[in-house]
Amino acid sequence: MELLSIGKFAKLVGITPATLRRMQETGELIPEHISKGGTRYYSTEQLKMFKNDTVKQVVIGYCRVSTFSQKDDLNTQINNVKSYMIAKGYQFEIITDIGSGINYKKKGLQTLLKRINNRDVSKIVILYKDRLVGFGYEMIEYICQLNNVEIEIIDNTEYTKEQELTDDLIQIITAFANRLYGQGSKKTKRLIEEVKNNVDNKEGTS
Repeated sequence: MELLSIGKFAKLVGITPATLRRMQETGELIPEHISKGGTRYYSTEQLKMFKNDTVKQVVIGYCRVSTFSQKDDLNTQINNVKSYMIAKGYQFEIITDIGSGINYKKKGLQTLLKRINNRDVSKIVILYKDRLVGFGYEMIEYICQLNNVEIEIIDNTEYTKEQELTDDLIQIITAFANRLYGQGSKKTKRLIEEVKNNVDNKEGTS
């Protein structure tokens, strides 16, 4: 039985040695042999099994809009992402969400994160960067890197409309104000009103 060093095995399966070490810690993939010096070795049988598991992974097209009034935009987004993935020859599924870019409890996003954690996904395709999340993209990107999942962005231009950014900003300020002054307090209400008035004044002069 041929044994492969951790570096060679990692290169053949397309992941990093650090990921293999983490998989050993979690019990997902135990090396066939570990030398007295701590060097990890993997068998060719493990290589075959790993590659077979990888074949089962799919590409996920993730599409999101912020409100139900944007359903037409969502359908357009889905069609664009589907056309792109068909042209690429991907075996894919589509996950959709309607909700704010700062809401991490959306059903679709939570499903996507579970699929990533279960190693069911090889790649995520999004039309625009902020369709994945409005804030905290780097955190999701890091989770993907840990699980050897690539994020593919079709269009790298900015998409988010000003109203979406405004709504997200108000939600963030509301959350912090509730923590600082208490939900429904006069200070909280005053702060939110001031933000809304400033936004309205800005829109009125633009």
